Amino acid sequence: MENNLPVNVREYQELAKKALSKMHYDYINGGAEDEHTLRDNIAAYGRILLRPRVLVDVSNIDMSTSLLGYNMPSPIIVAPTGSHKVANPEGEVATAKAAASCNSLMVLSFSSNCRIEEVAASCDAIRFYQLYVFKKRAVSATLVRRAESSGFKAIVLTVDNPMLGRRERDIRNKMVAPDKPNLEGLISLENLDTTDGSQLAKYVRDTMDPSLSWKDVEWLKSITSLPILVKGILTAEDARKAVEAGAAGVIVSNHGGRQLDYA
Repeated sequence: MENNLPVNVREYQELAKKALSKMHYDYINGGAEDEHTLRDNIAAYGRILLRPRVLVDVSNIDMSTSLLGYNMPSPIIVAPTGSHKVANPEGEVATAKAAASCNSLMVLSFSSNCRIEEVAASCDAIRFYQLYVFKKRAVSATLVRRAESSGFKAIVLTVDNPMLGRRERDIRNKMVAPDKPNLEGLISLENLDTTDGSQLAKYVRDTMDPSLSWKDVEWLKSITSLPILVKGILTAEDARKAVEAGAAGVIVSNHGGRQLDYA
């Protein structure tokens, strides 16, 4: 078995397709509408060519950096993705342990299949918490307080999701929204009909706030002492606005091609 371990990401992807149900594979692997942005995200890396310089001493290589004052061995962090238990029974706890073993920073998704407190207790590491703003602001405020009290070091506010991207694979598969234990007692996930397509899309329509605006960054700053990173920025204009609103930083992201296609 050891001799057959995957050696690159593509091989892991091929194994995942064999191991997962079609619904869950498409949920993880798919994008919005025509999936143009999804494909272009991958193709963009192929357009980056290296200009190597030779005869320099590479016997000691240091890729270390820092983010918000926290030291890391490389500028690689684990981005927030939800519902890890569809791929592994340990869910985000396993991801947290793996990130910690590499001294890599993990951003825990609000839609984690594991509780905030469970992930925090699983291992000693620096972690940030990703937040969506709900129509019921008290829900978001509760999640922020729990993350802060569990030792998370920053809030990553995702701002490119005022409504869910039209993910045609999920519509076709009548995607069932995975369990979200962090929302138990806060939001009911019952009565999410899939007759017209994705259950996940209905959940977002019913709970997420499409009126999200820059004033909500200021609101978030008023309820937490943690630094705020604004995720989903794609223009210089919005990067400036984020700083003006008090963000500690921005994360350039098109949501993995899962939101606005052709962005």
